[in-house]
Amino acid sequence: MLSAAAHARQAAQSELLAKFEFFSAEQAVEVDAISARILPTTDTPGAHEAGVIFFIDRALVTFAKDDQKIYAEGLPELQANVRELFPSIAKFSAATPEQQDQILQSFDARSAAATGARQSRRGAATPSFFETVRLYTIMGFLIDPDSDKRGNLDGVGWKVIGREREHMFQPPFGYYDKDYPGWQPNPSDAEKTKS
Repeated sequence: MLSAAAHARQAAQSELLAKFEFFSAEQAVEVDAISARILPTTDTPGAHEAGVIFFIDRALVTFAKDDQKIYAEGLPELQANVRELFPSIAKFSAATPEQQDQILQSFDARSAAATGARQSRRGAATPSFFETVRLYTIMGFLIDPDSDKRGNLDGVGWKVIGREREHMFQPPFGYYDKDYPGWQPNPSDAEKTKS
């Protein structure tokens, strides 16, 4: 996952057109559009700004190779659903956001009904295409930025949820752990001790 996150960050920041390892350029546009509806751009950045497509692409050639088939089969099925619901629209990415939501809701409901009977080797139901894209979108959006070399672009996901990158240790009661070498008092605590 960290390798996929590092790749996503590097690809999203690159000025050059990124080369995809699993997706074709056309497939990448479609998956990017899907992930952008799962975590849309509003007054805060969404999946597109976080470079989630690059995370998903890298994941599918590293730790998530087993899910390649889900994407390979799911994208054409989604496009067929697009043409069924909106015959004048050639592909998902060309639809309006409202139409895209309608397509995804219809596709997810249809997929859930169809895959409910399918079982994986471990006995659990095989996840649908939409569930898989949603999982990897969330992972790519919220993965630990860890350093300048890893994570979603500029830690967008963490900024959106208000998570701070800095670790702050506070001992449970103060007195017993106050001499711990990693402990730094909060600015408000330091002011209290001066008073």
